[in-house]
Amino acid sequence: MALFPPAPAAPTPAFPQPPEPPSTLPTPHAKLLGRLDFLLSENLRRASPWELVRYRILVGAACFLLLLNVLYAAWALLLNLPPYQPLTAALLYGGTLLLARKSSTPALPAALLLGCIGLVVVGATFSGDVPSASTHAVSMLLPALAVYLGGARVGLLFTLIYLLVIALLYPLYVTLAGLSIPSPPLWLAHFFAAFSFMGAWGLGALHNAAKDAAQRSLEQTLKELREGERKLLSLIESTEDLVASVDLEGRVLTINSALKHLYRKRFGVELEPGMAFFGPMGPEQFERWAPHLAQALQGKRARFEELLPGASQSLVDISVNPIFSEAGQVVGLTLMGRDLTARRQAEVRLEEMHRTLVDVSRQAGMAEVATSVLHNVGNTLNSVNISTSLVTDGLRQSRVSGVSKAARLLREYTSVPTSALGQDPQAQKLATYLTALADELQNEREAMLQEMLALTGSVDHIKSIISMQQKHARTAGAVEQVAVPQLIHEALRLHAVSFEQRGIRIEQDYAQVPPLVVDRHKLLQILINLLSNARHALEASPQPDKCLTLRLRGKAEGGWLLIEVADNGVGIAPEHLPRLFSQGFTTKRMGHGFGLHISALATAELNGRLTCSSAGLGQGATFTLELPLMAEDSSKMPSAWLPSFPSSST
Repeated sequence: MALFPPAPAAPTPAFPQPPEPPSTLPTPHAKLLGRLDFLLSENLRRASPWELVRYRILVGAACFLLLLNVLYAAWALLLNLPPYQPLTAALLYGGTLLLARKSSTPALPAALLLGCIGLVVVGATFSGDVPSASTHAVSMLLPALAVYLGGARVGLLFTLIYLLVIALLYPLYVTLAGLSIPSPPLWLAHFFAAFSFMGAWGLGALHNAAKDAAQRSLEQTLKELREGERKLLSLIESTEDLVASVDLEGRVLTINSALKHLYRKRFGVELEPGMAFFGPMGPEQFERWAPHLAQALQGKRARFEELLPGASQSLVDISVNPIFSEAGQVVGLTLMGRDLTARRQAEVRLEEMHRTLVDVSRQAGMAEVATSVLHNVGNTLNSVNISTSLVTDGLRQSRVSGVSKAARLLREYTSVPTSALGQDPQAQKLATYLTALADELQNEREAMLQEMLALTGSVDHIKSIISMQQKHARTAGAVEQVAVPQLIHEALRLHAVSFEQRGIRIEQDYAQVPPLVVDRHKLLQILINLLSNARHALEASPQPDKCLTLRLRGKAEGGWLLIEVADNGVGIAPEHLPRLFSQGFTTKRMGHGFGLHISALATAELNGRLTCSSAGLGQGATFTLELPLMAEDSSKMPSAWLPSFPSSST
């Protein structure tokens, strides 16, 4: 027979033909043993197999002797002989059977049977006129049965009593009664008979001792086997692995609870020993198993992985091993499975953690490089700032005012007609020229001063940006209490020049919100990325009135703080919204697709949510950053924050 899948069309490995199991019809021996057991009480039937054999022989011997005496009584009646002795013996043997049916121990039935046999033999010996009757072979039955049914001590007691009567009292009776003594001499014959009886008892006792020793050894072996089996089953049951063994017909021999639970969960079948292991499988699954089963049936170990479908797919590592008989033939298979799902998930998490560590390391290196660059740029800007201060001071202290004074004096002298300069036309032209030159130099100095002041302001602005970046670089990863409007203002300062140059109008609508206990650097990075994304969307838009709206408000349900960054730029197509925060996805020609992805990851690390909504292309977009409120002491919050958050425009 072969292992068959549920569908006949599925290919199956060829299994060797096992021998047909023996017939379950009752045999004559089984019928006979069943009838003997019927004559025993319930307690005697529950005895060990060794003891049950003795009890069956007890009732079997009683039945045999009962039948023998009934036949002897019938024969006596036919010969007109008195049947009292056989009928009495038959009644005693019947009493033995009755006691065996009612008694909970075999002592009384065995004693009655042995006593009845002894009385019958002794009575027949003394009632006859044949002196050698006591040495008849039937006498050997008494010591043999006494030892077998009662044990060595009980058997010795019955044997000694019988020997006292037969080997001593009966020869005295024959001698005193003057009966004829056949050859060989009576005393010699009874001596050897007694010796034979004792030999029969000794052999029976030796047999019982050997049988008891063998029984104890077998019971010890069985106990050790049961203990080993119990330990093995306990080991199989305690493991979380899937364990089963099947015969060549695919019937379950052993199965642990883990595999039972899997079958019950997947197929709705309570798999028990004797059931078809591969029956609940579908044809496709069995087709995948078939080559591995065929390999194991050839005496080779097979190992493969199986993906178990279901609500939560599980990957199981399955090992199929052959079971060999003493002759080296394959008589069955063992199947062991181990769920690899948790390990694979751990490996995936480990890979993700490794990538995260690489990214963090790269970002830490970039931050270190950026910090070093910022430090060097800051030092250079200090020199630039000093130079601009010196130039500004030099312009303020320039002698341009002296030219103005000289031109004014010259103009005063030339305005007097009687003076020599007043009469010289060239002097008048020179005075006019010096006056115009003085005014021009004064205007140029003022313009240069304004430019130098603007340059100084720009340098100061750059220094403040560098200082702010250095502060955030130093505090990256530190959790602190942050005033959100101030942090938004710092993020805007980093983009202020770009917004001004591109004519982007900024509207701010901030509500009163409590400070957040948050990683300042991560939140600033998210805001910078969102502002940068909005700036790019506005730059690419043909909208003449480019507007960026920042809203800050609270959400009483659940205690969330909402930061909205809205623009009226190019908008986002509906099909792009689900992939917007995926790594590497971008709709910009020169984009890299990292900004929004990193912002989403940073938001998740802050236990927040980052979402986007857009009415479509050309309709602008709104990014909403939701963060949980984590105020240190809510009792100190203004009443306006709890439970509602009024808005105000700025």
